[in-house]
Amino acid sequence: MTRSNLRTALMGGALLSLGLVVSGCASHRFVRDNVAVVDQRVTGVEGRVTRVEGTAGEALARADAAHKLAEGKFLYEVVLSDDSVKFPNDASDLSPEAEARLGELAQRLKAENRNVYLEIQGFTDAAGEEAYNMQLGEQRAEAVRRYLSLQGVPLNRMATISYGETNPVADNTTREGRAQNRRVAIVVLS
Repeated sequence: MTRSNLRTALMGGALLSLGLVVSGCASHRFVRDNVAVVDQRVTGVEGRVTRVEGTAGEALARADAAHKLAEGKFLYEVVLSDDSVKFPNDASDLSPEAEARLGELAQRLKAENRNVYLEIQGFTDAAGEEAYNMQLGEQRAEAVRRYLSLQGVPLNRMATISYGETNPVADNTTREGRAQNRRVAIVVLS
């Protein structure tokens, strides 16, 4: 081989090697850049998962704390149902019997002279729309809350909640059962 052929062959080899190195670097750079993009996406998703896990963990911790706080605090429950309150169908007005029973409860609370908290729960039968029943249950609970307030029970020691037609105590297919489900329960907590 002549010297010029050798030089040409070496130059060609060098160029070929340089081309492979450059193309290898380009491929390596391409992979590195794409891996960086994927890493950023994974880091973002991990951050969101961590935030969600943190939020869920905080909610669970708050629920556990509330449960521990309420545990052992239940004193008694007074249920005003058909036999004492007689909530008519589609109404939230208190009967004279209900007012008398609530007056007795207010006197008992005053005589015990304890710092108690009342959760007043309103219920309905299953007749009617669910949303309407939730509203009616709230109206029944509020009627009890207003009456107890007039009897001297502080408003800041009472809260109302409506369960509507959920948690029936009797069968909603009978007239008697529906009457029993139209009730208010007062849970007394210390």
